[in-house]
Amino acid sequence: MNYFSSDFKLGILGGGQLGKMLLAETRKFDIQTYVLDPSMDAPCQFGATHFFIGDLMDYDTVYEFGQKVDLLTIEIENVNLDALDTLESEGFEVYPSPKTLRLIQNKGVQKDFYVENQIPTAAFKRFNNLNKLRSEIENGLIEMPFVWKSAQFGYDGNGVKIIRSIDDIENLQNVECIAEQMVPFKNELAVIVARSKSGEVKTYPVVEMEFHPEANQVEYVICPARIDFNIAKKANKIALQVSEAYNHVGLLAVEMFQTHDEGILVNEVAPRPHNSGHYSIEASYTSQFENHLRAILDLPLGNTDSKVAGIMVNLVGAEGYSGKVIYQNIEKIMAIDGVTPHIYGKKETRPFRKMGHVTIVNENMTEARRIAEEVKNTIRVITK
Repeated sequence: MNYFSSDFKLGILGGGQLGKMLLAETRKFDIQTYVLDPSMDAPCQFGATHFFIGDLMDYDTVYEFGQKVDLLTIEIENVNLDALDTLESEGFEVYPSPKTLRLIQNKGVQKDFYVENQIPTAAFKRFNNLNKLRSEIENGLIEMPFVWKSAQFGYDGNGVKIIRSIDDIENLQNVECIAEQMVPFKNELAVIVARSKSGEVKTYPVVEMEFHPEANQVEYVICPARIDFNIAKKANKIALQVSEAYNHVGLLAVEMFQTHDEGILVNEVAPRPHNSGHYSIEASYTSQFENHLRAILDLPLGNTDSKVAGIMVNLVGAEGYSGKVIYQNIEKIMAIDGVTPHIYGKKETRPFRKMGHVTIVNENMTEARRIAEEVKNTIRVITK
């Protein structure tokens, strides 16, 4: 099929920053795009060929949107899967498939999938609601501390909390959840796997993630990870095992823990472009967004190697500020060699909201990390 400068229509469910960065690649290749998002202020509103406002969890909205396009993909997992099932049964192409998404959308189902496929993961228990969890805690059946995770709709640290005492569960949502053993780990790692429709597979280098201690959000993504070659090899092997088990088409970001005894445990996955791959826009031969596009269109996958060391710094709303956004000192970081800011287009900031990211590229990893720290300490996401 001719995708370029043609009548072919690519549909994207979700219009956030991931979609916006994906649209940069579709515009490069002159591919028509239709985007659906519930917000009229979504970052994709300006980059898409056609932008539609609608509920991603509503069957009719998603089904009718899917009928307008030739192929559907996602930039967020929380979409109506029944509508995608119907579209697929009627011959529409949907990647990743609703079957894959059903195994990932619910974190409890996702954890069960790892156990069934002999994929190493932290011990856990599933609960239908908070009352069942409270009962097990009161009866001494769950060891503290543990990690509470909402089974669905969590993002960017929302829907995840460390529980150290029964008082910590008081303000949690009364929803389906999992209680996961708290793993003492050395590093949080991630591997992005690209898999095309015809089965070609490539992996990006293992990255290392440094988290904000309070917000449970990634502050820095470092590529390549500063780990032993054998650990990187093991992480890559497990990521490929996970990818094969899901048999996804597109990108799969596999987040992992490196334990103190040098084991690798899978934390969770995302079947789409991911925060841990943003560095690739500047640092890799082929960005994760371009390879997602290549994979779902069954085009040859691009080179996933890095050209230089890359570090990504998340730009999040500063504490104490809510309202119209200002990027304070952005011109100061732009004066530094190898620094590229990406502003997502969200007009309103609030504490810890992801508003953009900055990539630092340098041939020297130590220098890249030093500059990343300087960037983090210089730019502030505030209001007037």
